[in-house]
Amino acid sequence: MRTIELIKEIQKLPLQKRIYVIEQTIHSIRKKEDNNQLRKAANALLLDYTTDSELTAFTNLDYADFYETK
Repeated sequence: MRTIELIKEIQKLPLQKRIYVIEQTIHSIRKKEDNNQLRKAANALLLDYTTDSELTAFTNLDYADFYETK
């Protein structure tokens, strides 16, 4: 469906349903943008986290058993 056709169909909806369509569209855009920003940040730091010994110093504890103290 072309954009113009889609807009015309949305305009035919009652006000509440039009608002719902807008809200859902904005929500999906924000979610996708958040995911893109997280992906970019993770990729930017990947080399540091895989090679910098100061950042990976505690990885040898990953499989150690820890017990909560009360």
